[in-house]
Amino acid sequence: MHTEDTIAPCQCPACFANGMQVFYEAANVPVHSVLLMRSREEALAYPKGTIRLGFCNSCGFISNTSFDASLHEYSSQYEETQSYSPTFNEFHTSLAQRLINTYNLHGKIIIEIGCGKGEFLMMLCEMGNNRGVGVDPAYVPERNSSPAKDRVTFINDLYSEKYTYLNGDFFICKMTLEHIHSVNEFVGMIRRSIGTQKDAVVFFQIPNVAYVLRDVAFWDIYYEHCSYFSAGSVTRLLRRCGFDILSLSTAYNDQYLTIEAKPSAGRVQSALPEENDLDEMRSLLQRFTTEYPKRLKVWNGMLQEIVDSRKKSVIWGAGSKGVSFLTKLNVQFETMPYAVDVNPYKRGTFMAGTGQQIVAPEFLREYQPDTIIIMNPIYKDEIRETLDTLGVRSELVTM
Repeated sequence: MHTEDTIAPCQCPACFANGMQVFYEAANVPVHSVLLMRSREEALAYPKGTIRLGFCNSCGFISNTSFDASLHEYSSQYEETQSYSPTFNEFHTSLAQRLINTYNLHGKIIIEIGCGKGEFLMMLCEMGNNRGVGVDPAYVPERNSSPAKDRVTFINDLYSEKYTYLNGDFFICKMTLEHIHSVNEFVGMIRRSIGTQKDAVVFFQIPNVAYVLRDVAFWDIYYEHCSYFSAGSVTRLLRRCGFDILSLSTAYNDQYLTIEAKPSAGRVQSALPEENDLDEMRSLLQRFTTEYPKRLKVWNGMLQEIVDSRKKSVIWGAGSKGVSFLTKLNVQFETMPYAVDVNPYKRGTFMAGTGQQIVAPEFLREYQPDTIIIMNPIYKDEIRETLDTLGVRSELVTM
């Protein structure tokens, strides 16, 4: 990851056009959602910032115009991994196999920018007998038990200009670009890293903002994500920075955008049909601003009914969606004391901003909540199966 911030508040960080239109604001938002909070006091007192999402009418990019990169502290305490979910692992494995098959990733050098705990990079190196380099301050060596770990080097740092010397056949920037404010500068840096390697391919995966706007998913807006992309805005950015687009698609029930690109051949490349989305984005923006107050009212009413009826409730998913949901609706731990997560490293820690204790699914066997609010609907079947095994009969409410 990279944290330099050289863009004026109302200037688009993707195309540098002036006059971004602010359409969403949230104050007192925890500046980190998945940094491990070891006590409720630490969680409640954790620094907060302001979100003011601006839309660029020129390229369709959305950015937090009030973002302050100096507030972040990415480190080994940043617990972002989703690999404890069978649903996610199935997706990850299928994605790795597709990339290996499509780009003949056998015996190649793979560079991952923002590799987290390194699970995906290790998977590619195991399955394709590749070598690799991963860059991320959140990497934890003790958690890497892969048989391919001797073929991979990890750098515990934010990706920056000093790492543009890293050369490879295949570059990955997966669930990282949304954390970068100066996106044009960052993607340009990746292009400089590739240099004259015309056959090198870059794989990007990012959240799909069209999904967020269409579903009025305010819980998918949080401080770490300072940049929000549609299919059109991300491809326009990549072309502007010297890439040609090889593939553009959605994944994970449309929640993610996946883009494969290569250094530009120097000729004008025809736009893909999915790129022509500016009118659609304007329409989705209007829908979001109209429906957002209504959505808040519905959730506030539902939570008040839980309180009035003295029902026990928990959220399932103690990550960024959960933090955003709880803080936006001001759900205090006295009302909802617990959040459930399958990641064992989160257990016994607390939700930033609101202080709920994070517990394992097994905790519910005794607690027996009346209502479980599922932060991501894609995990509903997996959660239902776990609850059946535990003998928990709760009402499930999905976002």
